[in-house]
Amino acid sequence: MSGSKRPHPTILIATGNQGKFVEIAAELSGLGVRYISLKDFPPVPECEEIGLTFKDNAVDKARYYAHQFKIYTLADDSGLEVDALNGAPGVYSARYAGTPTNDQANNAKLVRELSGIPPEKRGARFRCVMALVDPDENLLGTTEGVIEGIIIDQHRGTNGFGYDPHFFVPKLGKTTAELPREEKNKISHRGQATRAMHQLLSRVFSNQ
Repeated sequence: MSGSKRPHPTILIATGNQGKFVEIAAELSGLGVRYISLKDFPPVPECEEIGLTFKDNAVDKARYYAHQFKIYTLADDSGLEVDALNGAPGVYSARYAGTPTNDQANNAKLVRELSGIPPEKRGARFRCVMALVDPDENLLGTTEGVIEGIIIDQHRGTNGFGYDPHFFVPKLGKTTAELPREEKNKISHRGQATRAMHQLLSRVFSNQ
């Protein structure tokens, strides 16, 4: 007697950024899952990010879009935490210098806020949290990734985005904006969280 598993579901990766979608979907390949992005649906208002932590925002975002579209949804939230700034900009990383969001303005404010602070006190980390919910908005799990570094004043590198040109990784001797994409993905906070999400998805759907 032969049995067959139910087909794997379609999962919404809750982003409209095609580059980010492709990066995450590629890392989550091999599970027999079909991934789609927000661009595959009619536009809806963006989820308001009012959580106090990256996990709060990731879960809220996943539940919001699952409610909108009645589909398994994966969402993430990430940002920069600087020790000398008591963890700022944190969940406000994208809008640190105000809105509309602007990488150049955010970086300029970051360097300005750290003026006079010595290198040994400029410890920082990029943190990413991913959340997976089912079509009924039940949380199936979260994953997290962290990469440690220090903030430098000089703008170095042209790869990446956001705070990458000022985020120096001592063990590599480079900023994350100086790393090729493949090398960055191996060590990045989002890469770590995505690989952990791959394992979570495998467990969640192993009996289907």
